[in-house]
Order: sequence, then structure tokens, then C-alpha cells
Amino acid sequence: MVRYFLLLLVVVLVSVGVCLQSSCGGEQEAASTEGAAGCGCNRLRRAASSAADSKEERPSSEPAAKYTAAANEKISQMMFIPGGEFLMGTDDPGIPQDGEAPQRPMYVDSFYMDVLEVTNQQFQSFIKATGYVTEAEKFGDSFVFEGILSESVKSQITQAVAAAPWWLPVKGANWNHPEGQDSNITDRLDHPVVHVSWADAVAFCSWANKRLPTEAEWEYACRGGLRDRLYPWGNKLNPKGRHYANLWQGDFPVHNSGEDGYVKTSPVMSFPANLFGLHDMVGNVWEWTSDWWTVHHTTDHQQNPTGPPSGKDKVKKGGSYMCHKSYCYRYRCAARSQNTPDSSASNLGFRCVSQEKQ
Repeated sequence: MVRYFLLLLVVVLVSVGVCLQSSCGGEQEAASTEGAAGCGCNRLRRAASSAADSKEERPSSEPAAKYTAAANEKISQMMFIPGGEFLMGTDDPGIPQDGEAPQRPMYVDSFYMDVLEVTNQQFQSFIKATGYVTEAEKFGDSFVFEGILSESVKSQITQAVAAAPWWLPVKGANWNHPEGQDSNITDRLDHPVVHVSWADAVAFCSWANKRLPTEAEWEYACRGGLRDRLYPWGNKLNPKGRHYANLWQGDFPVHNSGEDGYVKTSPVMSFPANLFGLHDMVGNVWEWTSDWWTVHHTTDHQQNPTGPPSGKDKVKKGGSYMCHKSYCYRYRCAARSQNTPDSSASNLGFRCVSQEKQ
């Protein structure tokens, strides 16, 4: 009799294991095997940044007079996002330590959002019009994923990011030289700009008479009107075998098979838009938001939330071409991460929003 019950217990445990593996009939993917380290993107902190000063002065996300010379110039097509109620976050977090939970009711007013991530060409226009110097240029370096660096550049680097050694500080890496001085953007003007800090993104948006989205606005736009879905298009990563975002395929960080056609950034509009007509809301490059980072959220209904009044890090959303479920399952609408406002990297960009059509 004892042996019978032991056998029955084993069968039950095996069944539970199978159920967890297969999501028990639902079309949602199985729980992530995400480790605490992730892709290391949120560890890219400059030694010079004053992280201890949580109230450090930073540029406002409101339009600045200094950069409004091109306020009426059509920088990017914008899509009208009708205001409404939605559920932000998730009660089934893929990465609990990121503060994805709990799911909470929100309301956001209508706004306009860039259809595309800001491109190299658009950012180049901003630089030419204003003479703006990015923080990466001022610091003299920026973080680059080693898998896209030339051997000559890698041979000159003697340090890496602790716990994420595939991130290397590269001298001369900036928006105009994404992999260092031996690279340029001549053949990728239609790719999203990278190596832009939060302050750089704010400056561009201000020049264009726009602003960065709040985290709530960004997530609302990402979901495209869908409820309880992982991605901007649904719950299946590759519906009918089709790729809907520029992500990592293969074994991170040693091999990217490029099944989706790209092993680093892709031209904007390379993948289908969501139901709001927005491209690349997940994958390709991370996108800055205006919110300060926190992992503690109220479940009370909120209207047009703007996040904490101060903090050390800013929220970024959407994941990048480096995201893979085995290591950085952050290409979901509810997923989130953070960086210090002066951080910049080869997979970090942005898009703008506005209350008025530009």
C-alpha cells in the first residue's frame, strides 16, 4: 500500500512538471529561466555618475527653448493613441525582481507617439541644427556589446563590466560611431540611434517640441489595445513561424544565429506594427521613458501616473536585439529595466510622444 501511494505521488509530481513546461493548454509561453544577471544592460553605470545623489539636477522633460528652433519641422510620423483604461504590469511576472507586478488599473489621456524609434538620420539632423554634444562624447566612451566589435577594437580594451563581461567600455563609441572610431552610421541612417543617454533623449525630444513617454504611456501604447498579452501582437513569439521583433536567436552571449535577419540593430519598420501602428515597441533597442525607477507599485487606480518624484535610475522599456528568453526575457510589454540617466550603450535608444500632432 505504501509503495502504491509513493508511485501515485511520483505520477502527480511528473504531471505537475509537464503542466508547467507546457503552460497547460494556454498559448502563453512557459515561465522564463531568467537569471538575476540578465543581459547586464542595467549594470552599465559610469564611475563618474553620482548615484548616491537621488535628487541630482537633470534636464526637464518639458520642451526647452534652446532646442525649439525646429519645433515645427516634421521629425517623424506620429500616431494618435486614444486615451483609455488598461491593466499595467502583470500578476505573472517573468522577472519578479524588476517590479513587473502587481497588475494594476490605469487610465492615460490621449497622446501622439512616434511610429518609429528615433533614427540615426533624425538624430543627425538634431546635432547639425543645434551643435548638441552627447554625454557619450563628453565622457569619451560608451558601452558596446563585444559580439559586434572588430578584433582591433577589442584588442585595445582591458576592462569589462563585472558579472556581464560581454559589455565593454569602448573609447570613441557614440551615436555617430556605434562600435568605436572604426565604425560609422553611413549605411544605417534608417537604424535607431544608440549611445544616447536619458538627458540626450530629453534634449532631442525638446528640440522637436515633444517629450519622452511616461512608463504608463509607453506600456499602454505597446499593448496596442490588447488585454493580458505578452507581446504587442499577442502571446506567441513567432505566430505562424514569422518574426515580429528583432531579438536574439541562438545561445546568448556566444552565438546569435540571426534567424530574424539581424544580429544587431535593424532598420526601423523591418517588422510588423502593432494595432496602434507602432513599430519596434519590443526588440531592436531599449527605449528611455521619463519615469524614475521603483519596484514598488500601488494597486490603486491611477490616472496619468508619472512615477516617483526622484530616484537614481530611469525606467527603460522594450528590450533589444540582445534579448533572449533564456537570459533576458524583457521583450514583453510588462517587462522593464533601468539605467542611470547618464548611461549609454549600443542597444539603448528612444522615441518621443506629444500631446499635440506635430
